[in-house]
Amino acid sequence: INYIGGGFSETEAYTPLIKEIKGIKIAFLAYTDLGSPYWGATGDNSGISWLEKGRMEEDVKKAKETADIVIVSFHYGDEYALEANQFQKNISHTAIDNGADLVIGHHPHVVQPTEKYNNRFIAYSLGNFVFDQGFSEETQKGLLLKILIRNGKIKEIIPIEIKINEYFQPEIIKL
Repeated sequence: INYIGGGFSETEAYTPLIKEIKGIKIAFLAYTDLGSPYWGATGDNSGISWLEKGRMEEDVKKAKETADIVIVSFHYGDEYALEANQFQKNISHTAIDNGADLVIGHHPHVVQPTEKYNNRFIAYSLGNFVFDQGFSEETQKGLLLKILIRNGKIKEIIPIEIKINEYFQPEIIKL
């Protein structure tokens, strides 16, 4: 299992993870603006990939030069809000405008809408997957994304609903 969104140095934290699957190169990047900017990786110091708009734009552009598909994950948004806020929309659109093919968000702990923007896809929040927030119906739901790729491009995103059971394990609601 690989990781993204952090590293043992600044270079590692901000370098995309690239996986080649059936001849298609997929780059993964991840950022957050929640917490403290002091947690950000700098120089040879470990840390997270702190979300700075300009840096993210450059990272996405560089990733697109070497990969067929770029997927950006953002830890952003307001907890328990059922709609994406304006910052989520703006930064997601910026990622797409700079070459991202898919943006996946998380942090709100509830499912937020998906959007097709400039023929690319945004899932603002996938909700919870394995989490012990049994205090509301909304926090016990999540989404999986089935991503259909044809000719090196994302052609379709199919959301698959999950519900967290009484043991805090995900179960697919229906296929």
